[in-house]
Amino acid sequence: MALKLFGFSKHAILSFIKITILLILNFMINKADSGCNNSVITSKISIQHCEILTSLQSQSFDGHLSLNHNEDAAKDFGNIHHFPPLAVLHPKTVSDISRAIKHVFEKGSDSELKVAARGHGHSLQGQAQAHQGLVIKMESLKGPEMKIQTGEFPYVDVSGGELWINILHETLQYGLAPKSWTDYLHLTVGGTLSNAGISGQAFKHGPQINNIFQLEVVTGKGEVVTCSENQNADLFHGVLGGLGQFGIITRARISLEPAPKMVKWIRVLYSDFSTFTRDQEYLISLKDTFDYIEGFVIINRTGILNSWRLSFDPKDPLQASQFSSDGKTFYCLEMAKYFKPDEAEVMNQSVDHLLSKLSYIQPTLFLSEVSYVEFLDRVHVSEMKLRAKGLWDVHHPWLNLLIPRSEIHDFAKQVFGNILKDTSNGPILIYPVNQTRWNSKTSLVTPEEDVFYLVAFLTSAIPFSTGENSLEYILNQNRRILDFCTHAKLNVKQYLAHYTTQEEWQTHFGSKWGAFVGRKRTYDPLALLAPGHRIFQKEGSTSI
Repeated sequence: MALKLFGFSKHAILSFIKITILLILNFMINKADSGCNNSVITSKISIQHCEILTSLQSQSFDGHLSLNHNEDAAKDFGNIHHFPPLAVLHPKTVSDISRAIKHVFEKGSDSELKVAARGHGHSLQGQAQAHQGLVIKMESLKGPEMKIQTGEFPYVDVSGGELWINILHETLQYGLAPKSWTDYLHLTVGGTLSNAGISGQAFKHGPQINNIFQLEVVTGKGEVVTCSENQNADLFHGVLGGLGQFGIITRARISLEPAPKMVKWIRVLYSDFSTFTRDQEYLISLKDTFDYIEGFVIINRTGILNSWRLSFDPKDPLQASQFSSDGKTFYCLEMAKYFKPDEAEVMNQSVDHLLSKLSYIQPTLFLSEVSYVEFLDRVHVSEMKLRAKGLWDVHHPWLNLLIPRSEIHDFAKQVFGNILKDTSNGPILIYPVNQTRWNSKTSLVTPEEDVFYLVAFLTSAIPFSTGENSLEYILNQNRRILDFCTHAKLNVKQYLAHYTTQEEWQTHFGSKWGAFVGRKRTYDPLALLAPGHRIFQKEGSTSI
């Protein structure tokens, strides 16, 4: 009699009980595995969540819904936050994603079940996780094969779950390649386009989000929408750099250009920061310049040039052997010139001319020639070495900042001169980009100057370690850097931003906040999507 009052059939009740038991067991296992560090954990699972998942199981998916063994969806590359979901959807089609989100949306705001799209799991602060929610594993998406269009405006159509490394290999078969990259290619298209996608080509072509012709997006209502500059433009601009808040990118049309075969790869050192930045800014101001320009800070490291000899050759071996780097801070300028084998002579002349205008330390000029694929996929080589040593799946408390040119010297003096004067726990990237190459219509927020710098602290912390190698030490170091920026009133913006309150997010977006909120209300009115950023959360809600 009681069962009839709830309006469920006997079969539905038994299914509900079974799933509830499985979910509770799964939650307890995940809770034990994760350690619940830095998370807000409740001792019970929402009955409404179980009802939705019970009904989701009855949906006809081309892929499948997993309620067990979802430990991978509770962690990411940052390896700091671990928020277990109740279920993971492994979609094979866009319809799977649309159907799942629409089903959750139609249950209304009372359910509070959140949905996160997960690409290759390279987020840093749990952004692709959904505590007690639904994670959609985008790499499972099996859309149509890549479609490559040649001609005057070449492009490639790809799934949002496709890896950039696969796009590179496929487009090269047509003598083409995307214009803008990230330093690491084993990331999904949807993941990088939801942030920006920045590397050493950004000064020339802008970030990856500036090189997109069209998107297919599943909104927070479950609607499948095609958008571009001329069609549903508000959604198009909102999704690019929108942190997954307005929709899940299921397909992208990416601009291509003729691909080179080879790369002249160059590194030089500076001991003076002003000279280093002056040369960087000079190079990005030229029309005929290098194709890739980055830089990094080297703090208190010995034998710098010896470590380069595995991949580079010194221009002057004798002078290089006499160079000493012990106990000093240096700034490395890293450049690349793309070319085809029959263009080698002209390329070398161009490189020599550009280098003659720079004021680097002469004995530190090192050069290498590698294939285009080797250069773009260079970080993957380092990944394999770190994996072999068990040093890849560690904590990565990275901090990425965009700093106006007018403030970069004050920043460097305090951070590289005081906060990090003795050591660093990983690479520190630093290089300028041109604001004119970045589309201000997208959701991405940058400093409001013609030139600004990306400074990325790519630190690693060893689990269970203490002192300078510990997670606590590095997080405190990051806080000191951010506190300095706040107290000095620097107009710094975080890239791959992480905040814990809506007030902080409002400050981050500044004048773009109103448009950001408006788009959220339009495309994801129940705030179902991307809860890991903590931008839109109910007061007192346990969901992140």
